[in-house]
Amino acid sequence: MMRILLFLATNVAVMIVISILFNLLGLSGYVNAQGLDLGALLMMSAVIGVTGSVISLAMSKTMAKSSMGVQVIAQPQNQTEKWLVDIVTKQAQKAGIGMPEVGIFQAPVANAFATGMNRNNALVAVSTGLLQSMTPDEVEAVVGHEITHVANGDMVTMALMQGVLNTFVYFFATIIGHVVDRALSGNDERSGVGMGYYLVQMIAQIALGFLASMLVCWFSRYREFHADAGGANLAGKEKMIGALRALQRGHEAEELPGQFAAFGINGGGIQKLFMTHPPLEERIAALQNAK
Repeated sequence: MMRILLFLATNVAVMIVISILFNLLGLSGYVNAQGLDLGALLMMSAVIGVTGSVISLAMSKTMAKSSMGVQVIAQPQNQTEKWLVDIVTKQAQKAGIGMPEVGIFQAPVANAFATGMNRNNALVAVSTGLLQSMTPDEVEAVVGHEITHVANGDMVTMALMQGVLNTFVYFFATIIGHVVDRALSGNDERSGVGMGYYLVQMIAQIALGFLASMLVCWFSRYREFHADAGGANLAGKEKMIGALRALQRGHEAEELPGQFAAFGINGGGIQKLFMTHPPLEERIAALQNAK
């Protein structure tokens, strides 16, 4: 869940910064000088959208380490760290990927994530809460789940998807800004655009980006079922089911914070559209019904 939220947040920030720079440097002037050139606008939108997504992906490991306080295990300092590195090594070899960096971060709740720009240069990190609240078999399954995300190239696929969505978000936001600006100015023939364009275009980017995030979340939920299946293959089906049930027990024991709810435990109605993980009961049922 954390890798998705970090990626989305970084992507939005980078895209807005690039958009502002394009406007400040006058690089978008050719689009608006003589009215909208849709072909040129689409090309510029693709540059902004794809660049933002690629930069977000390239920064994903660094952002995850700094924001989550991940301590990368360069040399194991105790048996737990040695065991964790051994598990990741074994599963990475089985999945056919390069050895990821392995890290631990301080958090009371059970959590884990994998991120990175490619399958041979990834990071797999688990929380102290995960190590303390789950059995070794359950931790092994969670690690297998994250390794599968790396092996399946889910972050790269998501970056490509986000780049396409970014392109159309900027494209349509610019059209909306242009139309509203012309309406406010009485459709005069002045060159360039007014302040109304920049304000409306920025608001439209945020609103359309919010809607686009529904598609990203849908893709994330879809990939979680594949990652569960991969975790079951790497660690064992019963271990993967056990790990998911452990998350359910944690939820039943106490009210968990919003980030854990987004892991797929709670949510219904419109809230489900923005969940990055399917409900745990659905994930368990999918594994139980798998042949």
